[in-house]
Amino acid sequence: MGCCSARCGLIAGAVLGALIAVLGGILIPVGDSIIRENVVKVRWPAGSRHRNGSTAYENWVSAGAPVYRQFWLFDVQNPSEVVERGAKPVVAQRGPYTYRTRYLPKVNITAFDNDTISFVLPAGAIFEPALSVGPEEDTITALNLAVAGAYSLVPKDVHFFLNLAIKKHNASLFQKKTVKELMWGYFDPISNSTVGLFYPYNGTYDGPYNVFTGKDDIGKVAMIDRWRGERQLNFWNDTYCNMINGTDASAFPPFLDKKPLYFFTSDICRSVAADFQRSVVLKGIELYRYTLNPRTLASPAINPDNHCYCGDPEVTRNCTLAGVLDISSCTGGMPVYISLAHFLYGSEYLTQDVLGLNPVEEEHFTFLDVEPITGMTMRFAKRLQVNMMYGPSKTIDVLKQVKDYTIFPLLWLNETAALDDATADMFKGALTSRVETLEAVQVALLSVGTVAFVLCAVAACVVHRKSRNKLV
Repeated sequence: MGCCSARCGLIAGAVLGALIAVLGGILIPVGDSIIRENVVKVRWPAGSRHRNGSTAYENWVSAGAPVYRQFWLFDVQNPSEVVERGAKPVVAQRGPYTYRTRYLPKVNITAFDNDTISFVLPAGAIFEPALSVGPEEDTITALNLAVAGAYSLVPKDVHFFLNLAIKKHNASLFQKKTVKELMWGYFDPISNSTVGLFYPYNGTYDGPYNVFTGKDDIGKVAMIDRWRGERQLNFWNDTYCNMINGTDASAFPPFLDKKPLYFFTSDICRSVAADFQRSVVLKGIELYRYTLNPRTLASPAINPDNHCYCGDPEVTRNCTLAGVLDISSCTGGMPVYISLAHFLYGSEYLTQDVLGLNPVEEEHFTFLDVEPITGMTMRFAKRLQVNMMYGPSKTIDVLKQVKDYTIFPLLWLNETAALDDATADMFKGALTSRVETLEAVQVALLSVGTVAFVLCAVAACVVHRKSRNKLV
């Protein structure tokens, strides 16, 4: 009777353990549903038409964590030798000169019935002396923007008159300007206009962007539907290159699976992809790090998808040039070329034609650190270099000694931001802690239930066997 009672109790324990384990298993899909519901609440635009004033919505509208742009300008060390004897330019980087950007909230926010929301991003830059090597009044010997620009913009058959204008104003291929003038604009007598690397900037805006809210399909959240009212770009003579893919990189659809992420950046007038590299931790939050693939700016010979970005076969040596992107088609014809800092991943002759550059991957690569459950970008560093092209001329005196087309570096920038402590705590409280608690309960139920089932079942078998042996 005692053995039977013990065996029945063990069987009951095994059944109870099995039920506990099953409950833990049931919690997995239920838990996923709870996590998805929390993600919808945390993500900015999902249902934003109905939740204006919510914390998530206000965090999306506001500028959020401080975003800084650090600039390193290239100071020409031998301007006279380049112009008079055709020597290779030697440059030394000066910086950083740091500005706070993206501090203005989104404006003109409008929701539409197709589950999209539109907005514009106002541009603004505030100089940060404490984060800079010197004042904006520091002087730099830099490429003459008007001369280099006019070289491409003015037809060659009227270069004679361009040369007269250059001589009239006693200009040369290089000039001394302050950091502030080079960055934000100065009046140039040759072009009779204001020129500057980022002129105009303050008072302008990027967009409008029209993005999916994810209200009905969270897998489309933050994906760009239109930019400036269009679903396609018009900068490139090719349907593929004109595609607007992915998001604006500030956020991505949730539940990342380590596949490449696609995003559009107006700074370079095209969409790009970033590949998963590794997991990192920021303020106790696990993130996925994505980096630009070296093939992004590879020559069409290496990456055939880039064939439509080759605009001038003569300058790019029959489209074999790697590491730079000619964006003259979206800068009004100005011969501007975008690259990674110090021509990282670029053709060797880029750093052989201009001396003083030293590409280092750890310092000059671009990355995004994205929280995989929500798809929110928690930290990033966008590192780009702005270059201009000039070439030889038989007509323009200051270019007569130039031997070949030269893609000259003007500056490189590091735009960076990271999640602050307050937002990190809020995020962990709103989502991470709940997910971790739910996962802990699931593991505990599965573990306890399974162990109880196995132990009780084994013990019941042992008791049953002993009982049979006694009867024999």
